[in-house]
Amino acid sequence: MKFGIFSLALATAACAVALPARAAQIDTDARSAIPHDVQQLIVVDYGVMENSPTAMDLKARVLPPELKQLEAALKASGLDENHDIEQLAFAAYRVGTGDNVRIVGLAQGQFQIADIMAILNKKKVKATMIRNNKLYPMGASGMLVTFLNPTTMLFGNSDAIKPALDCRDGLAPSFLTNQDMLAAMQKVDTAPIWSILDQQGTQYMMHSLLGQASQLTDYETVRKRLLNSSYTMDFNNGVKFNLYVATTDTFTAATMSSLLNAAAMYEKVSGNPTEKQAIDATTIDSTAGTLSVKFAASDSQFSALLQSPLFQNVVR
Repeated sequence: MKFGIFSLALATAACAVALPARAAQIDTDARSAIPHDVQQLIVVDYGVMENSPTAMDLKARVLPPELKQLEAALKASGLDENHDIEQLAFAAYRVGTGDNVRIVGLAQGQFQIADIMAILNKKKVKATMIRNNKLYPMGASGMLVTFLNPTTMLFGNSDAIKPALDCRDGLAPSFLTNQDMLAAMQKVDTAPIWSILDQQGTQYMMHSLLGQASQLTDYETVRKRLLNSSYTMDFNNGVKFNLYVATTDTFTAATMSSLLNAAAMYEKVSGNPTEKQAIDATTIDSTAGTLSVKFAASDSQFSALLQSPLFQNVVR
């Protein structure tokens, strides 16, 4: 089984950073710059990201290349210095009818716009315009950044940022009109790190999560009844991971719970002691129409898991 039950906590945490014990919420301007067809939205509290060695270890190992590129551009621009950024979000959204996905970054904080503009002017950095939006290059990264308001900036490559500005300017539907994803967000956005995933992404995730168990007839029966998913992750006082999958009915959630528990038992039989301990620390259940997966471990237990063959399979 290449992608087992506990592996989800590692794979979906790929964008996680160290977290304080406070909520990471995004404002209305930021939400309006996310296109309607958002595949996944990940939001983290960025304020004390370097306070957890465990989280930084995980981040270094599994941060996806696309997000590494965005983060590197942000750092190279100097806009993350002096603790300016408080929350950081990544939004992956679908374009057209295929699998074309683009990603933009959103940062919130207390930005000294006048000082930033003075530095850009001194360096003779020229802005390009999209309607009333001024876009500035982020060093040599090829990325662009624009300020939506004094506390929110949007950044990404040209192909990704322009559709986002169309949404923000009311020329295309935005995340604010996606009622299903807004409902999923409301379940988790009081956490220090949270993410939501749309229906197609949830179906793909659960297929990977189940591994060989996804070949069972039961899964094919319930797959289309998976609506969306959300998770929270907290590195304050150990590692805590909670996943919630919304389904159409109680039967679907219960069936998925049974399939995941079967996958966990399979993995436990073939796993090493560290992996078995991780599976024992994972609880899979369902309530009404919601499937839940919960995991908790100490920093030392999680660090040991990062060295395991299971983890290596996940990030391969």
